Amino acid sequence: MLFNSLDFAIFLPILFVLYWFVFRNRLKAQNILLLLASYVFYGWWDYRFLSLIFFSSIIDYVIGLLLMKEDRKLHRKVLVGISLGVNLGLLGFFKYYNFFLESFTDAFTFLGYTFEAERLSIILPVGISFYTFQTLSYSLDVYARKLEPTRNMVDFMAYVSFFPQLVAGPIERAKNLLPQFYVNRTFDYGNAVDGLRQILWGLFKKVVIADNAASIVEQIYSNSGTLDGSSLFLGTLFFAFQIYGDFSGYSDIAIGTGRLFGFSLMQNFAFPYFSRDIAEFWRRWHISLTTWFRDYVYIPLGGSRGSVWKVIRNTLIVFVVSGFWHGANWTFTAWGLINALFFLPLIIQKNHRKNIDVVAAGKWLPSWKDLMQMISTFCLALLAWVFFRSDSIAQSFEIFGKIFSSSLFNFPPEFLQIEVKYTLGLIGFMVMVEWFGREEQHALARMTRIRYRSVRWLMYCALIILMVLFMQTKESPFIYFQF
Repeated sequence: MLFNSLDFAIFLPILFVLYWFVFRNRLKAQNILLLLASYVFYGWWDYRFLSLIFFSSIIDYVIGLLLMKEDRKLHRKVLVGISLGVNLGLLGFFKYYNFFLESFTDAFTFLGYTFEAERLSIILPVGISFYTFQTLSYSLDVYARKLEPTRNMVDFMAYVSFFPQLVAGPIERAKNLLPQFYVNRTFDYGNAVDGLRQILWGLFKKVVIADNAASIVEQIYSNSGTLDGSSLFLGTLFFAFQIYGDFSGYSDIAIGTGRLFGFSLMQNFAFPYFSRDIAEFWRRWHISLTTWFRDYVYIPLGGSRGSVWKVIRNTLIVFVVSGFWHGANWTFTAWGLINALFFLPLIIQKNHRKNIDVVAAGKWLPSWKDLMQMISTFCLALLAWVFFRSDSIAQSFEIFGKIFSSSLFNFPPEFLQIEVKYTLGLIGFMVMVEWFGREEQHALARMTRIRYRSVRWLMYCALIILMVLFMQTKESPFIYFQF
């Protein structure tokens, strides 16, 4: 079920009424309702994969109970190893089996041997990378004795499958989200209204910014061989805002929807395109995944302890693994690697923790220094996005070759010009709103500071009108569903 679909527009109000009016003050009934609703929400794509999320949930629920009773170090390692093996094994099979098979075959062919293997027709379950990491965080935290395991199967399964963030995050930690299923939740009107604001802004970023940018990006990248550097630069520029509008839009809708039901989900994007260096960018982009890798991969490897070379090694591992997490294509690994290379000079100079605060906090405009740093950081992100969007490494280098040539200064073809102009205007509007809301949890949170209700409602109506005018006729799935 898509957030930007008629199905969800019907599903959400019905669930809201049942949750707050029929089962109000009945915690167990509310949790059962959320569990059933989450399974309906997920099964809307393909009910067959419900068995997969159910199996993964049961495995980690049982592992948690066994870890609670087990004090022997070796036995605890075996138990957490089973959790890792099962979850990563399922993820590896569905997401990477054919990729490894093809890479293995290509390697033998390169060495002059003939090796034939048949691909399997495997459908990638929606959101498997997200809920796999979410349930793994439970087992790993229980193993590390950072979290008490739950005996309530319904609460645990509701935590794993919680529908707002099930298929594209934020990847919630068990120690944050799971305890929220244990306590009675009361309806907070102010929190719910602000949740609706966040949903509205998320929908705007998805259906107006991301979907309109996507049509331009598709035209350009699918014809990269015949277009010049200026068109390919525009395609990459629009992809940067497509993926941001799409993914941060999903996160805003998920967090806002959670708030409607009395849940607090972690912020997943903190206005990353206003970052002053690549380290700050990664503290603000896909925060739930970045912190997951930090806590469960980077720190266990040694983190920032030890020599500079060990820190560099740990950073490279995290970025490469993060890139590989995104998909079964060498382009994603290259994307992770190039981001790591951008990161390394900051580590060597020990400047990777320099920009922690919000840029130009309390000011209307950035300083020239901040502006130049933001532009340079955005340009580095653009270079990396070429790998992320390309179908192959060869296409990436072909695009780089044209962008870094004199054809960068040519006018784009006529068929792009009108679409480019109004989409750039919409992106400019989004950037302006986000700039003035950058110190908040989401861009429209500052609306509460506007004294006159009529002005606030004028803004809401303007966003709705823009969505009606510029939304695509066909429902478009979110990019990160494929991951």
